[in-house]
Amino acid sequence: MQRYILFLCMLMHVWSIKAQELTEVSYLPHWLHQAQFAGYYMAKEKGIYEKYGLDVEILPGGPNAPAMEMLASGDVDITSGFLSGAIKAEARGIEVVNIGQVSQRSASMYIVRKTDSIWNPEDFNNKKIGIWRSDFRELPMAFLNKYHIEAEVVPITCTVNLFLRGGIDVLCVMWYNEYHQVINFGINQDELQVFDFNEYDLDIPEDAILTRQQYFQENTMICRKFVEATFEGWAYAFDHKAEALDVVIRYMKQYNIPANYAHQKWMLNRMEDILLADGPEMTGELSQKDYMNTAGMLLQSGAIKRIPVFQKFNKTPSQK
Repeated sequence: MQRYILFLCMLMHVWSIKAQELTEVSYLPHWLHQAQFAGYYMAKEKGIYEKYGLDVEILPGGPNAPAMEMLASGDVDITSGFLSGAIKAEARGIEVVNIGQVSQRSASMYIVRKTDSIWNPEDFNNKKIGIWRSDFRELPMAFLNKYHIEAEVVPITCTVNLFLRGGIDVLCVMWYNEYHQVINFGINQDELQVFDFNEYDLDIPEDAILTRQQYFQENTMICRKFVEATFEGWAYAFDHKAEALDVVIRYMKQYNIPANYAHQKWMLNRMEDILLADGPEMTGELSQKDYMNTAGMLLQSGAIKRIPVFQKFNKTPSQK
């Protein structure tokens, strides 16, 4: 009995030391829990963050927890968000730095019903256009500015219902998300006219891993470890999709988010297409060309008044 008690004490001591060695990090996804963030979930689920010495708390994101505001207030250590939104925040004086460029291409598009005879961007004029009320509305607004479109912009909060019911003519969607939702509700792909931003000189990388300048300076190695561990989590998610989807669904149900397995499967497959667009492995690098294209778009549209210094903003792996 004494040996058993001694063994338990030793085991608890080891656990205590192990827990003390982990650095606590809070991470906020920039939208509701879904397969868009499967890599983060799997990095936590499979002990990858722990392997890197991190105890990561994944917080619930979405419209009620704007990523840039939460980051600026210091309520979260690391968040994800669109590159365009991060540049806009930095230009406003929030010292945001990009520590890992997750996506390397845009997944944004506008969709319309073919029966509405909207064939060109110029046909958007005087229409009702639904754009999501979020940190990442800069790109769809840049599309409208690029083609000098005068239309009524209708803020969308959480569903595609307004488009389905004919309340708006044009809807901004993500290829991995709302586009598939619309199809699931019974509108066939051949009934939709798609305006893929990549085909209109707006191929802007989107999802990035972000933190504050001060946090990065004080915790540079922690940031590096978080990015590397997250990319391992994505690699695991893509190699074990069924397991990853089960974890995604669990997160969604925990926060009472409607969970559709088929839709989440579509999302995970499309995230693989987007994240691995340039090769079989994620590099996390942000090229200066992509940065200047994005910042230039924001400057031209009036979203920012100056372009932040690339070397200050960019702390992705290539900038070690």
